[in-house]
Amino acid sequence: MIGTIGTFCNTRVLFSDDPSDKPPCRGCSSNLVEPYIKCAECGPSSFLLCLQCFTRGFEYKKHESDHKYEIMTSDFPVLEPGWTAQEEIALLEAVMDCGFGNWQDVAYQMRTKSKEECEGHYMKNFINNPLFSSTLLSLRQMEEARTADTAIPFKPTDDPPRPTFDSMLSRDMAGYMPARADFMEEFDNYAEWDLKDIDFVDDDSDILHALKIAVVDIYHSRLKERGRRKKIIRDHGLINLRKFQILERRYPKEVQDLYDAMRRFARVVGPIEHDKFIESHALEFELRREICRLQEYRRAGIQSFCSAKVYERVKRVREEERRKRTMLVDVLQYIQDGRACQQWLSKQAAIDAGITPVVTTITTSATGRRSAPPLNLTGLPGTEKLNDREKELCQVVRLVPGAYLEYKQALLNECRRQGGLRLAQARALIKIDVNKTRKIYDFLIKEGYINKA
Repeated sequence: MIGTIGTFCNTRVLFSDDPSDKPPCRGCSSNLVEPYIKCAECGPSSFLLCLQCFTRGFEYKKHESDHKYEIMTSDFPVLEPGWTAQEEIALLEAVMDCGFGNWQDVAYQMRTKSKEECEGHYMKNFINNPLFSSTLLSLRQMEEARTADTAIPFKPTDDPPRPTFDSMLSRDMAGYMPARADFMEEFDNYAEWDLKDIDFVDDDSDILHALKIAVVDIYHSRLKERGRRKKIIRDHGLINLRKFQILERRYPKEVQDLYDAMRRFARVVGPIEHDKFIESHALEFELRREICRLQEYRRAGIQSFCSAKVYERVKRVREEERRKRTMLVDVLQYIQDGRACQQWLSKQAAIDAGITPVVTTITTSATGRRSAPPLNLTGLPGTEKLNDREKELCQVVRLVPGAYLEYKQALLNECRRQGGLRLAQARALIKIDVNKTRKIYDFLIKEGYINKA
């Protein structure tokens, strides 16, 4: 029985039950039909003959009629009587085509066995057979040991998302399928097409044989590149892109810019070395900021941490008062206009009460009420950082320079991260009047700071 199982396995690896998958007879070039003859001495490629050519004593090049031979057939029982090797192959292929449990279609595809016979034989010999399970386990362990140095075992990140097909998140994940722990399309997806028609035979000339070897070497290099990219994705955890971006945002803005600039070099170094590099710069940034804070305390004459706490509290109060004075500048121009002054006072009261104020625009009407004049930027913090066109925008939109610079930086970061920016995304980032957001967005597009998605 051991020898029979070995013969069946070898025959199954070489050829399937489809006659088109077998090479033709070397004598008459007809399709081989079991049983047929295989020369045991000619190689490395198989020298196969049909029974008719074998009985005539066909000889070709190195093959002679007195060579040892093997009779190739699958018409013998393997696992239990009544089931030939050919039927075992047909059963496995039917289960693969129709799916496990679909025994009605499996029996219809086999045609020689009933639904109950297919189910009982498969469950007995391939599911509940401890000998077969242990054999599969040993074969799997041997295969893993053989490919441990060359294959790239791909594993997904922790609990990856499972997006629907062709969704935005699915495209962001490059077609990754969590259920299979693999991608819908491989890198260089059609690399195998160059090999599908290659067949090494003894008749090949030296040049043709060398060309086929070169094609196989090229294919191996393409497989290595495919494995290298998978290794980078696996090691750096790039499957769950959203989680990756959330981890990136925990750094300060300056470190985020460095992270974005150094991302392209992550493939050169390992993930641990890359994370250490980023973390070291984040620590350096924190140390520099702490040194600047301590130097500020020294310039203020503070000599203890208790005094530093009082200083920070007073500093926050001073900054709040400065912000209120900045808002007061906006209304000084309307001090002669009672309605505008009343609007500002209502806005200030709403801010003090923790309520979002309602923005009301003063427009010119038939009653003689005038529109809001340009904002006076004199003395406002951040004005010196603006160019002439940005100053004009802040005056027209009536936006203080500090707020404009903050909104501008937020839009620039999002555009850099997304590769483009839409107006709806800008409005989601900036929680101000939608008309002001549109003017800022159009201005940044016109000046070339950002580009449309």
